[in-house]
Amino acid sequence: MKFGWSFCRRFYRTVHGMYKPASLDDLVVIHKSSNFIVVNKHYDIKINSDDETDELTVANQLAKKFPDLVEDGLAHYFRFTHRLDYSTSGALCIALHKKASSSAQKMFQKREVQKEYLALVRGHMTVDHVVVERGICPNSEEGFTHMMCLSEDGETKDVKARSAKTEIVVLQRGYYDGDPATKLRLLPFTGRRHQLRLHCLSLGHPIVGDYTYSNRMDTKPYRMMLHSHKLHIPSNIEDIDATAPDPFTSEYDPKWVVDT
Repeated sequence: MKFGWSFCRRFYRTVHGMYKPASLDDLVVIHKSSNFIVVNKHYDIKINSDDETDELTVANQLAKKFPDLVEDGLAHYFRFTHRLDYSTSGALCIALHKKASSSAQKMFQKREVQKEYLALVRGHMTVDHVVVERGICPNSEEGFTHMMCLSEDGETKDVKARSAKTEIVVLQRGYYDGDPATKLRLLPFTGRRHQLRLHCLSLGHPIVGDYTYSNRMDTKPYRMMLHSHKLHIPSNIEDIDATAPDPFTSEYDPKWVVDT
């Protein structure tokens, strides 16, 4: 019997770490009004899926918890105003009607939405503050099309890189499971796919547990340590200012030890 990489990764992390898979009932709501819902997305769960066999998605979690809010005319029942990677946890906003969705989307298009992420990265960063401006484009190499790449590393004639900018601030230095690590605040000015993961990698400090961008080597941590911590959407329908609690603390994860 053959098992996929995703199954093997989950199995290894369950055995060696704190891995606790999401369930349909495991939906944490941090804000709810007649216009928007903001949830604290679990790590390792898709937002939605066109594959009917993917029963465990945020869309299905919402449908189970709030069946009266399901819009049958929508492909995935709900209006997600933005995206988070499968492995990323944290604040995720859902609009509950067309007017709210349009208002939120305008804020994203005008880049007036403020997003703050937290991450643990490998190694001790030597600087406390840096701004990374490196374009990102799809990886067109066979077998790697699920990945993105920095434009200088893989731009091709038929793939145009998109500009990307991230401000990075060091919060703490310490050790994760005995290995040097740094806790960061990441402030993206743009919202490119895998932007934060690649910008950290470009500095020589990949995110702890990033299976994809470690050549499938960084499997010991129970999750990828990237979290959408704060989300501010100044919509004219409603001003959304939500915070998803920090999971990268010694109290929550004793493998993270801050250097004193």
